[in-house]
Amino acid sequence: MTVFQLDPLTDRRWSELLLQHPRASVFHTQGWLEALRRTYGYTPILFTASPAQEALTNGVVFCNVNSWVTGNRLVSLPFSDHCEPLVNNEEELLAILGSLSQPSARKRWKYIEIRPLTRGVQSGTDFGDSKSFCAHRLDLRPGIEQVFKGLHKDCVQRRIRRAEREGVTYEEGNSEELLRKFYQLMVLTRRRHQLPPQPLDWFRNLSQTLGDSLKIRVALRERRPVASIITLRFRDTEVYKYGCSDPRFTNLGGTQWLFWKTIQEAVSLGLKELDLGRSDWDNSGLITFKDRLGASRQPLTYWRYPKPQPQSESFAWMKRLAGRFIRSAPQPLLAATGRLLYRHFG
Repeated sequence: MTVFQLDPLTDRRWSELLLQHPRASVFHTQGWLEALRRTYGYTPILFTASPAQEALTNGVVFCNVNSWVTGNRLVSLPFSDHCEPLVNNEEELLAILGSLSQPSARKRWKYIEIRPLTRGVQSGTDFGDSKSFCAHRLDLRPGIEQVFKGLHKDCVQRRIRRAEREGVTYEEGNSEELLRKFYQLMVLTRRRHQLPPQPLDWFRNLSQTLGDSLKIRVALRERRPVASIITLRFRDTEVYKYGCSDPRFTNLGGTQWLFWKTIQEAVSLGLKELDLGRSDWDNSGLITFKDRLGASRQPLTYWRYPKPQPQSESFAWMKRLAGRFIRSAPQPLLAATGRLLYRHFG
């Protein structure tokens, strides 16, 4: 089977395939790919078994991440929780992945990584499991009353009512003003987690390229932002992608209230699912939070060629050192660190 290479940003057949393929997501869209290109300089590449003169019936989309720090590699896709290979059978997947693991291709990239949500990589390839996460998805089809009953009574339902009693107000949209409110909370949250914040331009570019399918939701107490989330919509799925909050106002229930507002809107629009994204298995707090929203778990495995080696103790020591720097760095320096480093992380 011959494998072809094309540009998903300019080939209109890619958008046509996304409208009909059952496993397509917002992470496949030209808007998401364009934001990756604008912010980090990544080059999107689509590999397909469909010839140029025919309708596109399959494809695996990657970004070429070219970094002098972390090496040149193909990732499907950077900063995306998951990205399914849009193939119709195992033969198509094996043909595309097999073409990428040939010696001529192997010289071009340090490694190749795919992030399928439902389709594992079976025997017949040289890909090995790389990382494992917990993915959560909330079924919205039972309707608003049943979804509310599925929320944890103490940790979610009562928090929602508390937010309403406390007079927490709500704003939504994708304006620059809302983006600023979101980002000031994001910097706080990333510092708390000992991580640099993503560049502000990343969120600004996403807002521009995804348009109305991206929504910034902010909870405020006396006009002060206390919690915020960003959601992305594609077809019949709402995706929770980013969340942040001010820890001084956790007891107000702003975060739970924002998720409830998201659920209410999604159900009213007839959406079928709220994709709550991935969590590290050792992040028990985040996993429990998503469990309490009534979402179901599933394993999410990333696959890489060649299979990665275990991380050394020196890498763990570097992470601890970076954590100490992030806790004490001034906010402008912390933001600058994020702008410098994130393009190498993808």
